[in-house]
Amino acid sequence: MDWRERITVDPEVMGGRPCIRGMRFPVATLLQLLKHQTPEEILQEFPYLEREDLEAALDFAAYLAEGREVVL
Repeated sequence: MDWRERITVDPEVMGGRPCIRGMRFPVATLLQLLKHQTPEEILQEFPYLEREDLEAALDFAAYLAEGREVVL
């Protein structure tokens, strides 16, 4: 799975911040949750998220950590 299938950027949604599947759920928020909760806890708390969303957020963070320019 390519993170680009799950991470979207739309100037009309959350001011253009990277979000999960066009929802008003920023990737940064999901990454913060992953610091403190297990994936199972997150999926239970937010039933509209899918395991692939969590994986995409981590892949996106790894991509950014490599210092590449994001072109969406």
